[in-house]
Amino acid sequence: MSDILNKICAVKVDEVAAAVEHKPLHAIRAEAEAQAASRNFVAAIRGKIGAGAAAVIAEIKKASPSKGVIREDFRPADIARAYERAGAACLSVLTDKPFFQGAPEYLQAARAACALPVLRKDFLVDDYQVFEARAMGADAILLIAACLDLAQMREMESIAAELGMAVLVEVHDGTELDQALQLQTPLIGINNRNLRTFEVSLQTTLDLLPHIPADRIVVTESGILRPEDVTLMRGRGVNAFLVGEAFMRVPDPGEGLRALFT
Repeated sequence: MSDILNKICAVKVDEVAAAVEHKPLHAIRAEAEAQAASRNFVAAIRGKIGAGAAAVIAEIKKASPSKGVIREDFRPADIARAYERAGAACLSVLTDKPFFQGAPEYLQAARAACALPVLRKDFLVDDYQVFEARAMGADAILLIAACLDLAQMREMESIAAELGMAVLVEVHDGTELDQALQLQTPLIGINNRNLRTFEVSLQTTLDLLPHIPADRIVVTESGILRPEDVTLMRGRGVNAFLVGEAFMRVPDPGEGLRALFT
């Protein structure tokens, strides 16, 4: 898998061009601004941590480029309700179609089925997608530092703030972390999966931790598969987790969440 990230980002540029042709920026912006108030993504995470619990951003994901279809029995609303019952802080829903078999409709169905704040999980390369995220009902967006320069991230963060959305900025090395820390968002996601090779190592989070100020919330992402992984992270002061595949592979994703975090 030679640099799939570049391939994904190139596809996204084409997707945005097609979307703008179908619905101009002014129209998608109007839809975004007409949405009801967003749910507070950051507060949901802080609330769990403040109560001494792990703050789990539970992911709804049908497939991935490296693993293919992960969950055949894919019903986003049912999964969202199961996650909420199991104590998730927030949801993350894949909306990318070509690589993860996601869809905006999955995010809408999941959000309508529960009271949790929802992150749009996709590869954002253009301001248009930020408005698009709010128009589909997202309460937060993901900015992947490997896909964007600092100026782009700052602009997208500013738009998200205007629309009432939180930002989770994702990094997987020190250079990206330096860029991410120049944003305002308190949420710093560390992806233990190298997006260029898809290899996974929890050491990525542990190595970057000393460089992150105490006022930021570290969200460790990918590779959290066993209770021992959770214990390791919480022992180092990491109390927020984005987990998907471990839950998607078991019959009841909510039970999967309970088993991993209790």
